[in-house]
Amino acid sequence: MTEPRTAVRLFVGTKKGLFRLHGDGTRENWSMDGPHIEGYEVIHTCTSPVAPETVYAAVRHSVWGAHVYVSRDGGANWSPLDNVPGHRDGRYGEGLKAIWYLTHTPDGGRIYAGIDPAGLFFSDDEAATWNPVTALNDHPTNRTWEPSRGIFAVHSVLIDPRDPDRMCAAVSAGGVYRTTDRGETWTPANAGVRAENLPTRNPETGHNVHRVVMHPRRPSRLYRQCYNGTYRSDDGGLGWTEITEGLPSDFGYAIVTDPEDPDVVYQIPESSSHLRTPVDGRLRVFRSADAGATWESVSEGLPQAHVYVTVLREAMDTDQMNPCGLYFGTSGGHLFACPGKGAEWCLIAGFLPRILSVKAVSVTPG
Repeated sequence: MTEPRTAVRLFVGTKKGLFRLHGDGTRENWSMDGPHIEGYEVIHTCTSPVAPETVYAAVRHSVWGAHVYVSRDGGANWSPLDNVPGHRDGRYGEGLKAIWYLTHTPDGGRIYAGIDPAGLFFSDDEAATWNPVTALNDHPTNRTWEPSRGIFAVHSVLIDPRDPDRMCAAVSAGGVYRTTDRGETWTPANAGVRAENLPTRNPETGHNVHRVVMHPRRPSRLYRQCYNGTYRSDDGGLGWTEITEGLPSDFGYAIVTDPEDPDVVYQIPESSSHLRTPVDGRLRVFRSADAGATWESVSEGLPQAHVYVTVLREAMDTDQMNPCGLYFGTSGGHLFACPGKGAEWCLIAGFLPRILSVKAVSVTPG
């Protein structure tokens, strides 16, 4: 009996709904459906590690506010849940603006949500009810947190797949925090990271973190893209080494790793905090195969002149195949894919609404 070929499903969150793209085992042939949850901004999605057809989406509407939607059939049909995470004490002078990040513990039993205004919450009943992670939300250093351009949120909530007591979370702007006791206590994790926009160049907290990723096979290996620079940690965030040299800019949002190799990392540099478009108008992806010691452009197939779009923090992802495929979407609504570690890119969808998030999931056709 022939084994079914692994395929890839992309959940593409946009400013006006969610689109699904379905790729075959070659990742060269794609079909698309949607929009689902139409009219809503789809900021982030996550799938359950124990029930892959269960998908959660963090969404926002200009009239109806922020919600969590769930699908039990792989994203074909969606329904809103009754409750949302949020501060109940009126802190920061406003209610829930948005949910920026959703993730599960490895056993699927708990869901975490990072929100704006900055807070981390968890649910142990499939997002029916939510509880605050008080030790982070009330951390003594939260007086140094402040809104960054566009958001004031917790994101990049990363859980060690081998030890779920170990976690990291990022605050924009506030910095990275880590816990080794499942969130009972948190400590700042920003040593070695510069902050040129603050009065103190290397403060303990207050950093504007754009994205942090954890390697699934070596959870102590983290990569971080900040307002000032790209960084690597080899000890779970205790210390950071800057790896910006070789990149055309120290600014950007999107950064991902190869799931098979903790030394392989991809980043899309942007020109500056003012323009926030590709450097020199060239849409380029940079790859390092030595943990950031050196970088090379892997951009064949991408437009190289007069490109003025942004690739947002959650708009880039890799799949779990080997070699891994890479995917990213732009603020101009174009979605690119590369099935071979950055060898050659192709446009697989265009003229979508502004792309906010891309999540790649491996599926086995029935």
